[in-house]
Amino acid sequence: MALILIVDDDAGLRESLAETMRDLGHEPRLAATGEEALAILAAEHCAAVLLDLRMPGMDGIEVLRRIRARPAPPPVAVLTAVPTSANTIEAMRLGAVDHLAKPIGRADLAALLARMLAITVPAPAPAPAVEEFIGASAAMREVQKTIGRLADQETTVLITGETGTGKEVVARAIHRHGRRSRFPFIAINCAAIPAELLESELFGHVRGAFTGAHADREGAFRAAQGGTILLDEIGDMAPLLQAKLLRVLETREATPLGGRATPLDVRILAATHRDLRAEITQGRFREDLYYRIGVVPIALPPLRERLADIVPLAEHFLARSGGGKQLEPAAAARLLAHPWPGNVRELRNALERAAVLTPGPVIPAATLDFLDTPHEAGGKDQLSESIAAGTDLPGAIARLEAAMIQNALAATNHNRVEAARRLGIHRQLLYVKLRRYGLGETVARGAEMSDKRTKDDRSADDSSPCP
Repeated sequence: MALILIVDDDAGLRESLAETMRDLGHEPRLAATGEEALAILAAEHCAAVLLDLRMPGMDGIEVLRRIRARPAPPPVAVLTAVPTSANTIEAMRLGAVDHLAKPIGRADLAALLARMLAITVPAPAPAPAVEEFIGASAAMREVQKTIGRLADQETTVLITGETGTGKEVVARAIHRHGRRSRFPFIAINCAAIPAELLESELFGHVRGAFTGAHADREGAFRAAQGGTILLDEIGDMAPLLQAKLLRVLETREATPLGGRATPLDVRILAATHRDLRAEITQGRFREDLYYRIGVVPIALPPLRERLADIVPLAEHFLARSGGGKQLEPAAAARLLAHPWPGNVRELRNALERAAVLTPGPVIPAATLDFLDTPHEAGGKDQLSESIAAGTDLPGAIARLEAAMIQNALAATNHNRVEAARRLGIHRQLLYVKLRRYGLGETVARGAEMSDKRTKDDRSADDSSPCP
């Protein structure tokens, strides 16, 4: 039996979690505010802490910071109803074991406690949180957690993903949330610079090193001294430069053309849209360099697998473009129906175009006719039609939710666990919405046609959620 501190200003949730704790064989301690939580920790030794973020007075991030500053702090898991990239990254950077969205199921809570009671977490130095990017889907929240864990490390990171998924955004987030944030961040696109010029761009040269070298050039590595360098599209780097980069990683020195080696204090991040393992097989990328740059990999999913991020990203791009424009529900549905081969970059360009083409404050679905959709039949987008069937906002939102759920289930062969992951919601919440919209029979028929049902999905029905 362990003493578990539950910190949340919602009395109902505190009691519900406490009851689950007792059922799991643990003894709960309850606090409604951050001040109460710190007082309990000063008086008793708690083995673990479940911490809400949004509370009156001292918020959860400040409570976490103070807990982590204590000698031998207990492990802390953050629970929040409104996760953002900033609070996820900051919570993980400060040493939280995990950052989870409410509600959390009983089985997930038991697994979380088992992890927390088996580990000890070192205390990090404080740093300001910055909202880096929009991403509420389950996949992007995992990316945000990884950023938080890596920010203060010196580990080399390899960021992979299709073109336009936001690899440089992730690299900048790692830099900005880390201890090197006061120093330069320099990004070099290895595919955009001819091979014969890239060496000088990266490592610099001395005057007279080659014809046309009329003055010394320090190069990107030395310009980033103390900070971070991102080698974007490293899969396109020429083999000769790969060998020189491997030498830099091994010696932590950079040698300008015609000059002498100088020590480097730079964190190196790399990114590529290529499958580097396939490139190694084809002899186009060095295997030893792959293992040096890929110590910690971060794989960014394509936008078509992050349905929960599409509308929030669209609203973010519209807000950034100014003019106060908004999407009508049918236009939002049109965005959800598009496969987005160009990912986030294509979405941003589409919203900029739509904002320019729309004279009024609301962007209609017709403005997005330049987008291809896989749902068109007889020239009309079925998803947009289902949203446009009513004029009231609550009804439109309900139809949008139902249509998104049906699309996610169809795309996953009616695998509810995978559908919930794509939608960016907990599977228990998906079951609630299936019942609300009367989609249970449709799902059952689809499941009967599926070849198999995953083990996770079978066990999900037996788990009772903690709100």
